Amino acid sequence: MEIKYRRLTSDDLDRFISMRINQLREEGAKEDIDLRPALLDYYTRHMADGTFVSWLAVDGERIVGTSGMSFVEKSPYFGCPSGKMGLLSSMYTDPEYRRQGIARELLSKVVGEARRYGCGTVQITASDMGVLLYTDFGFVKNGNFMQYKL
Repeated sequence: MEIKYRRLTSDDLDRFISMRINQLREEGAKEDIDLRPALLDYYTRHMADGTFVSWLAVDGERIVGTSGMSFVEKSPYFGCPSGKMGLLSSMYTDPEYRRQGIARELLSKVVGEARRYGCGTVQITASDMGVLLYTDFGFVKNGNFMQYKL
């Protein structure tokens, strides 16, 4: 097994969306609609305009880990004078590949993308499983969000 990392492409979207849905299920989301069309629309539009990026962990041809960063802008505030924020999502590692540093590497790559985009902060609503990873990385609790200062 040799894990490699690369950016998400439109050719990966079907598998990426499946993994996103698996993540939501693991987190206890109630599935009352078919989310695939909305996810496909979102990722297609925002990958095209540069406001969504994702890094993948792959083992051969198999995607074993995902990450996502959406870029938003709101009015500047003292904690983020640029007003540009990264919203972290889609952090998921196939259960067979957990505890190998894959999520940390993916997190590092998308935080780097946020830094290059000019974001002043990165936020996530963390699952119970992810809190330790984000805390170890340097995120701090901020109300319902965890935040990492750039």
